[in-house]
Amino acid sequence: MPRIWSGNLTFSLVSIGVTVEPATSSHKIGFRQVHLKDMGRVRNRKVCELDEQPLELEDIGRAYEAPDGHLVEITDDELDAMPLPTLKTIEVNGFVDLAGVPPEQLGQPYFLAPSSPANNKPYALMRDALARSGKAAVGKLAMRGSERLALVHAREKVMVLQMLHWPDEIRRPAGAAPRRDVELSKDEMDGALALIDAMSGIRIEDFHDEYATAMEEVIEAKIEGAEPPKAPPAAAGTGGTVDLMAALRASLDQARTTSANTGTGKDAGVTHLRDRQPRKATTAKKPARKKTTPKKTTTKKSAGRGTHAG
Repeated sequence: MPRIWSGNLTFSLVSIGVTVEPATSSHKIGFRQVHLKDMGRVRNRKVCELDEQPLELEDIGRAYEAPDGHLVEITDDELDAMPLPTLKTIEVNGFVDLAGVPPEQLGQPYFLAPSSPANNKPYALMRDALARSGKAAVGKLAMRGSERLALVHAREKVMVLQMLHWPDEIRRPAGAAPRRDVELSKDEMDGALALIDAMSGIRIEDFHDEYATAMEEVIEAKIEGAEPPKAPPAAAGTGGTVDLMAALRASLDQARTTSANTGTGKDAGVTHLRDRQPRKATTAKKPARKKTTPKKTTTKKSAGRGTHAG
């Protein structure tokens, strides 16, 4: 896995050399912008607004715009030299109950890995201690141009670094709640609980990205010159006021019938997607391009001026 940060994870006098690696990947299908008239690629060029000349990567830096409009250049070396302990250290400030962290505060997850064999033992010690305590460590680190609040917790044989939104970034949920009090009868609550119980037993790992699969089918059909698949007609809505108890009873009957027919026990009312594996899209042959005289290019410097990683 590519390493995106390296430094030390410290709590009290214990220091563990670690690296940060992505914990997720994306199977989103990418598209190119094209000119519809001739299918030519549309390219985004960075142009200086003063001389209107296109720029290469090595020509671009960063600057802060002062209130009076004056631009102050900030270099990579100046960012690296900032008096900020979190540039190379995740300093644990304390521990919290993992179950008590609000889900809306959780952000992007990463894997923490020991940076060398010498760090295996302290890494395993902190991992197992976190797992047994049910706690998560809270600390800060500087990465990708900003200081981030992070949570470190154990997950099987690794430690996971979970980015957190800052507390003042979390919106109050009051506006999302019903505008007035709602009375729920015992029968309605019992019906909802019975439906949840009947539809329990699913496994998250059984789900797949059906949108990506459908998109691959569309692309494959287009490449082969066939008609792309069409969506089935949408089911007609019932309209009018919903009889909540009738809907619960019908849903529960359907879930129990599905359970009996499939023999999946509580695993009812859910269409598993494990049997439909994403198909690989056929790679189209690229049309031959006209030969052109190659232009002289200058060697680009390594990326890093546009964004700064801690």
